[in-house]
Amino acid sequence: MINSKSTFILTLSILICLSIAILSEGQATPFLLQFDRWEMLLPSIGISAMHMQLLHNGMVIMFDRTDFGISNVSLPGGICRYDPTDTAVKFDCTAHSVLYDVVSNSYRPLQVQTDTWCSSGAVLPNGTLVQTGGYNDGERAARMFTPCGYSETCDWMEFPQYLSQRRWYATNQILPDGRIIVVGGRRQFNYEIFPRHNSRSRSSRFEFLRETSDGSNENNLYPFIHLLPDGNLFVFANTRSIVFDYKTNRVVKEFPEIPGGDPRNYPSSGSSVLFPLDETNDTNVQVEIMVCGGSPRGGFSRGFVRATSTCGRLRLSDQNPSWEMETMPLPRVMGDMLLLPTGDVIIVNGAGTGTAGWEKARDLVIQPLIYHPFDHLFSVMSTPTRPRMYHSSAVLLPDGRVLVGGSNPHVYYNFTNVEYPTDLSLEAYSPPYLSFTSDPIRPKILTSDKVLGYKRLFNVDFSIPQFLTVDLLSVRIVAPSFTTHSFAMNQRMVILKLLSVTRDQLTNSYRVSALGPSTAEIAPPGYYMMFLVHAGIPSSAAWVQIE
Repeated sequence: MINSKSTFILTLSILICLSIAILSEGQATPFLLQFDRWEMLLPSIGISAMHMQLLHNGMVIMFDRTDFGISNVSLPGGICRYDPTDTAVKFDCTAHSVLYDVVSNSYRPLQVQTDTWCSSGAVLPNGTLVQTGGYNDGERAARMFTPCGYSETCDWMEFPQYLSQRRWYATNQILPDGRIIVVGGRRQFNYEIFPRHNSRSRSSRFEFLRETSDGSNENNLYPFIHLLPDGNLFVFANTRSIVFDYKTNRVVKEFPEIPGGDPRNYPSSGSSVLFPLDETNDTNVQVEIMVCGGSPRGGFSRGFVRATSTCGRLRLSDQNPSWEMETMPLPRVMGDMLLLPTGDVIIVNGAGTGTAGWEKARDLVIQPLIYHPFDHLFSVMSTPTRPRMYHSSAVLLPDGRVLVGGSNPHVYYNFTNVEYPTDLSLEAYSPPYLSFTSDPIRPKILTSDKVLGYKRLFNVDFSIPQFLTVDLLSVRIVAPSFTTHSFAMNQRMVILKLLSVTRDQLTNSYRVSALGPSTAEIAPPGYYMMFLVHAGIPSSAAWVQIE
């Protein structure tokens, strides 16, 4: 007699074999078995993770703002922060930034002095996080964090008056030469470059931001910015988008408005991704942007109106680009969009009505979506344990999980007598490709070159229980994002040109030879997570630096 456990194992074995058989025919999908899951990592890290950045040593730096009041984690060694300009607590012995160790699932507090509320960031080629702007005494600040070991004592370095203008709700983008452009901010219709050229910093006018402002509702803050393969910038604000040459301060091209008239930027707060740049073919790289979610015009002052359920895809490499509209299964405002190693897009966090802002949203949207760009399909995924509303964030981790934290729709930390309490917890989401059912076809990186050069050959050694065909193997590099307020800044994926795969009969391992990215416009210098993806199943990442 076969018991229920044996039946389950038998059925699972058949499904695994069926999955491998289908994939070996080159037909579709790593999501045949929908085994995704959520995991509570820590019930509290002491702060609400409003901003997140994954660093190349595997740590994640997180921070909220200094004027929330007393946090739930103390600064080490009896250190206290004195700030006579702080609007909440002038003498504060608690931390408002932490460094999270993914491997040990632990954190340590960091000291940030100036106010980081609604600030922005990007990582320099050497791995140092540059973090800019904020509120009050932080509005012109530049801060730097250079990664070190978890047990070491690296901390924030701050330069309070470094920037030329107030940068509150601005966007940062790494440039091909390794500098960082800082664009916009509240009532700032200009941009500037970090590091500044000389001791006197200056900004350049950017009239497009003035043109796209909805008055007091704005809807052009945290503009969506993506670096394009020609070195120019794609800039989306409100409902409009352009190609912008920041070197000459010139609009190169303007695209049609996104259909529907719904604003997509803060506080309407949709999100955006640049689809993977594929260098595997010798033809020109296709460039496509996607923008999802948001809130109807005037939503910030109209109460809890239904969020936008549409997404727009714009293929910039077409001769006459036009928006292709699609509809999400769920309306969403304040959703975070991240590229997964497979090239699919996860949309997580957010609400179904209202906008970003204090107490401005309701009807939380629990289920994440995974969007499959090739098939133009959305999958509704498993439900997490916590609502993630205003001031939540998410980043992709090297093991393929998505780290999710934050949520504080209140002026201060508020844990009781509110519909959506301040959340200090961290969760991890494991997409279906991390299911044990995919282990037979999951590659494991053994060794790889640590430094990649442009158009230079490099090698990766890997093992795999069952290698199907080289046609199902790809090498991808992913730039970790600075995520805040529904936009993952600097996020990009490049699919590299694969030259050969050879097998070592003695060790039963494989070596893939590939070419580094073609230009700094395709992949700016810096640290990237490198994944091998086989039949839709990614390895864990190895860190590489592009020089």
